[in-house]
Parts: sequence; C-alpha cells; structure tokens
Amino acid sequence: MASHPSLLFHAFLFLLLAGDGEAATLSSPTAAAGVLNTTEFIRQSCDGTLYPSLCFTSLVGYASVVQQSDARLSQVASDFTSARVRSASRSLSGALASTGPVAGPRLRAALRDCSDLMSDAAEWAGQAAEALRGVENLVGPEVTWRVSNAMTWMSSALTDEDTCTDELEKLAAPTGSADCWSKASEVYRRVRKAEKHTSIALALIHKLGF
Repeated sequence: MASHPSLLFHAFLFLLLAGDGEAATLSSPTAAAGVLNTTEFIRQSCDGTLYPSLCFTSLVGYASVVQQSDARLSQVASDFTSARVRSASRSLSGALASTGPVAGPRLRAALRDCSDLMSDAAEWAGQAAEALRGVENLVGPEVTWRVSNAMTWMSSALTDEDTCTDELEKLAAPTGSADCWSKASEVYRRVRKAEKHTSIALALIHKLGF
C-alpha cells in the first residue's frame, strides 16, 4: 500500500529538524573550545610576567575580546592598568586632603610627592593605552612606533609608582596619628597594586616588540 503523502512529509520534516538539532548541539562545544583556547593563551602569556596569578585573574574575564591576540591582550591590560592607576591617584589625593597638618611633616610630604607622581603615572599609562588602540589592524613602521611609545610611557608610569612606594616605605614608623598612618598604609597598598598591574602591562607590551 502506498504511503500517505502527509506521513512522508512529516517524516522528512522530523529528519530535517533532527539534523538541525545535531548541528546546534555541535556548535556549542566548538564555541566553548574557542573560549578555553583563549583562556589558555592568556594563562601562558601571563606566565611571562612577574605576577602571573594577578595577571590571569585580572584579564581572563576579557577572553572574548582578546581572542588569542597579543595586541588585544596588551591593549586590554593597558586599559585595565590605566584605570587602576587613576583610582590609586584619586585615593592619594583624597588621603592628602583628609589628613591635614596633623599627619606630620614627613608623612604629609611623602603623600604630596606621591600624589604628584601618581598623577603623572596615570597620564603615562593612559597615553600608553591610547597608543595601542587599534594596533592589531596596523602593519609596518606604524606598529613599531606605537609599541615603542607605549613601552616608553608605561615604563615611565612604573618608575613614578616605584618612586612613590619607595618614599612611603622609608617611613618605617608612624609620623602622625594612628588614623593618619592607617590612611597612608591603605594608599601604599593601592599604589603597590597599581604598580603590579603596570608591570604586567609593560611585560605584555614588550612582547609585541619582539
């Protein structure tokens, strides 16, 4: 007996939808594999920095942007660093304004110097990030010029941050009230964290030049 046309149609439709379902199922592991590959790329790139764990935890969330590109990873790291340095700079300005003369001359002088240094560092880090913007789409001398500038500016930011932390570390004991010293200690921790991020960004930028 001949098959009913509607039965044949529904059978064909079922097979077609089943095939589409299989394709959809297969696409998910492929996309996941891409994310895993990029995650491993970020991990391996961070292994070449002085702070691999901090580097990885800070940047792995940007895997979809990085897409296994050294240029994009450096850009993301530089933007991330620029934001952290600006935040540390604001903290310093706030600490300097809130401590007042009761902080003592040494501590106040150190905070004032650090405030100036971190303001400069924030500008340097911002310029480095800007220099790398869109560099993955460029070729030739333009790339070399931008990467060289980014390395110079990020290095300048790191130098300013290092000078700031050195000044704060020289104050071996509180020079004012306990509350004032507590604020200075918190500022030191913020600057030190920003310094680590700057070191990470500089290492990743340096990788672009070689």
